[in-house]
Amino acid sequence: MTDSSTPTAHAATGAHHGGLNPWPGLWALVIGFFMILVDTTIVSVANPAIKAALDPDTNNLDNVVWVTSAYLLAYAVPLLITGRLGDRFGPKNIYLIGLSVFTLASLGCGLSTSLGALIAMRAVQGLGASLMTPQTMAVITRTFPPDRRGAAMGLWGATAGVATLVGPLAGGLLVDALGWEWIFFVNLPVGVIGFVLAWMLVPALPTHPHRFDILGVFLSALALFLIVFGLQEGEKHDWGAIWGPVSVWGLIVAGVVVLGVFVWAQSRAEGEPLVPLELFRDRNFSVSNLAIATVGFTVTSMSLPLMFFIQLAAGLTPTQAALLMAPMAVLSGALATPAGRLLDRVDPRFLLVPGLLLTSLALFWYSMLMRPDTPVWMFLLPSALMGIGNAGMWGPLATTATRNLGPRQAGAGAGVYNTTRTIGSVIGSAAIAAFMQGRLEANLPGAEQSSGGFGEGTLPSFVVDGFSAAMAQAVLLPACVLLVGVVAVLFLRRPRAAR
Repeated sequence: MTDSSTPTAHAATGAHHGGLNPWPGLWALVIGFFMILVDTTIVSVANPAIKAALDPDTNNLDNVVWVTSAYLLAYAVPLLITGRLGDRFGPKNIYLIGLSVFTLASLGCGLSTSLGALIAMRAVQGLGASLMTPQTMAVITRTFPPDRRGAAMGLWGATAGVATLVGPLAGGLLVDALGWEWIFFVNLPVGVIGFVLAWMLVPALPTHPHRFDILGVFLSALALFLIVFGLQEGEKHDWGAIWGPVSVWGLIVAGVVVLGVFVWAQSRAEGEPLVPLELFRDRNFSVSNLAIATVGFTVTSMSLPLMFFIQLAAGLTPTQAALLMAPMAVLSGALATPAGRLLDRVDPRFLLVPGLLLTSLALFWYSMLMRPDTPVWMFLLPSALMGIGNAGMWGPLATTATRNLGPRQAGAGAGVYNTTRTIGSVIGSAAIAAFMQGRLEANLPGAEQSSGGFGEGTLPSFVVDGFSAAMAQAVLLPACVLLVGVVAVLFLRRPRAAR
């Protein structure tokens, strides 16, 4: 490994590192990134089946949501440091380690025989994903010049779009044909192929020496855990005491306080803080982080009430439920690359404002349609609208966030950006669980105490109306949160010209 703290080494991390074409390496990394995204969406379709298999006896939806939240929490907490690990030891090396952990944990998930074991394995999977994700963005930032990054991030965005189709569709087919375990087993061949291609095609980039802020890692992990655990367990404990004098709100407030201490410690840290606060002096980086948090919240939280409604209230199979998402994925995947190319020439707001707004409007539309008597084909319409919105959302936000960062900041910037997105996802997952449970109690009083449980096939007719109303109301939460992102991106500036 070479030390690239010199100006000449920095220059080598630019557009044509080592004279090589950067695209083959990016395509190899995209395979692993695709697998991470598929694994997030594939589980949303399988949640009713997982609940029926491993937690059939309760009407509490909080338990099964931990399958998503444990993954996201273990994904989010290390992201701040995994970006730096890529800078220090090389993005390629850290990516390959992460891919190995993720693939082996997928095997453990599929072999789990209890909900607790599955949740634990999902946490290990999240750790692997955390090692991989920042390396993808850092490689783009370090191997593509600023004026060509839009097209590269367009591929990154198109990957997210295609994953939103392949994830639910593959999940539906696998759950229907082979059982929920196969949504995890399918990662094994993909992981092996991705490892071989990344090992062969991803360039070994110069490294930067870093010191690691262990106190920062501890404080950020503790703050996130307290906030998420409090949010997710709140409804189950009626927002009161959890253990003796420890209350739900006490945990959440403690988490916010620890988060404040973390930010204060970062501002005082000598040497290299975990979050270099000077990154936030770039207005586009700050605004993009706020916007991507709302996107993470929305994308994670919208699928839970939607999939529970479509499968349990409307009575569709997992495969049929996934097919209703097809217009979103096809349009998002098809439009992401042209949107990326366009971004290299126009103000990012021209893509981001309509993109975020259309996605939010699609969720309001879904909420209006979520009634038992709605013809199934009508759910294809908001799905298509959301696909158009998605194309103007993922790639443009990532490009705008990272465009002004220098090579030495690439790992830290990618780590902070991905952390913010994943924190949004974690809080979205926890908040939607609490909100869904609250709406169920309001629309079906006493549901939690009744015998039997949700997740055992189509619901009995006398609870369908109340259940549908609860899920429709729950979808309004991500729709409103995304409007915050719309307001945020209005404050972006047109990025500086390529240096």
